[in-house]
Amino acid sequence: MDKIIIEGGHPLSGVLPISGSKNGVLPLMVAALLTAEKLHLQNAPALADTVMLGNILTKLGAQVTQTDKAELIVHAENIHSTTAPYELVSKMRAGFWVLGPLLARCGQAHISLPGGCAIGTRPVDFYLRGLASMGAEIDVSGGYVHAHIARPNKGNRLQGARLDLPFVSVGATHVLMMAASLAKGETCINNAASEPEIVDMGRCLQAMGAKIEGLGTRHIMIEGVESLSGTKYHIMHDRIEMGAYACAAIATRSTLTLANADIELMGALVPALRQSGASLTQTKQGLHVSGENLRPKPTHIVTAPWPGFATDLQAPFMALMCLADGTSHIRETIFENRFMHVQELTRLGAQISLKGDTAIVQGVEQLLGAPVMATDLRASVALIIAGLVAKGQTVVNRIYHLDRGFERLEEKLSACGAKIWRET
Repeated sequence: MDKIIIEGGHPLSGVLPISGSKNGVLPLMVAALLTAEKLHLQNAPALADTVMLGNILTKLGAQVTQTDKAELIVHAENIHSTTAPYELVSKMRAGFWVLGPLLARCGQAHISLPGGCAIGTRPVDFYLRGLASMGAEIDVSGGYVHAHIARPNKGNRLQGARLDLPFVSVGATHVLMMAASLAKGETCINNAASEPEIVDMGRCLQAMGAKIEGLGTRHIMIEGVESLSGTKYHIMHDRIEMGAYACAAIATRSTLTLANADIELMGALVPALRQSGASLTQTKQGLHVSGENLRPKPTHIVTAPWPGFATDLQAPFMALMCLADGTSHIRETIFENRFMHVQELTRLGAQISLKGDTAIVQGVEQLLGAPVMATDLRASVALIIAGLVAKGQTVVNRIYHLDRGFERLEEKLSACGAKIWRET
């Protein structure tokens, strides 16, 4: 099993390129099931998750090709199976999203209940209630969701409906938007997610011929069409990667230019980083981040749906606050089990205590290298950031989590001066 080794204490400098969005490419790969034509996804990152989801789509009958020009081509001309099995879906939560397109296009779907990172309960019952409101008949048994539309061979389709989500959910909004795109009539999704990745998928669906209004708001309207076409679409850059590398630059008291980064995509992280004392400036090349000669100031944050502080950036920001000159409070309101990185950060000398949904971080002047273990994707990059500043050697184990969402991380950081490498 691979591990990453870091010799800490080396400042970063130069230009670090930001890849295409991991959270953006996955739903777009799934959306390719809505059409028999090719969907060309440009600026697609090469990740373990894209490979895994590609395997699921291939199992259904799609052809998935990753080119050497950061392009994924998904062609679902012939869907010969509507079953996504446990052994594949259990490895990644996004595999469950095929439920919406399969039901909308084929009239039936048999999907294993999802897996993915163990960061807390992420219920799918309101996905199912939404599809049931659109006319699907749904049964959950044996660990699978069995869904179908009555007499789809006679032209029956999902029906437009008013869908009121009990709380903001990116996954449910993705699934219901895709299903509604081929439904008969108008669907209104209330309390919809408004994250940039939702807007990105909506724009891709529009390019495929979908009729969607309200992207970026809590109320999305979709007028269903009979069919969608293929298209070429350029995926947004990864705002979580932008945020993580910005935290790394500030933690190491360095200056970096994050090529292709857009400050508008970073949401509430920007004022939090500025409050910590960092300088962030948008340039033609990307985002210029500077934390030189600076010990971060303590900063309090609360995770929340967009445009609030992204839960995916909570762990990287905590790694930064471990070095702050004072005490910070980090409250997690999205996932109840997303503090698993706390124990590993304390192995490096961080002083963190937990009180309910809040981590109280007392900053220290110096972290010390040690062996640590990644527990999920975002926790793994927090350990990388901590290792970059820790005195001595840090060994990060179980980095298959990291490979799910960060493209060429050690290569990018090495090119900017970090002493970091991978060993098998």
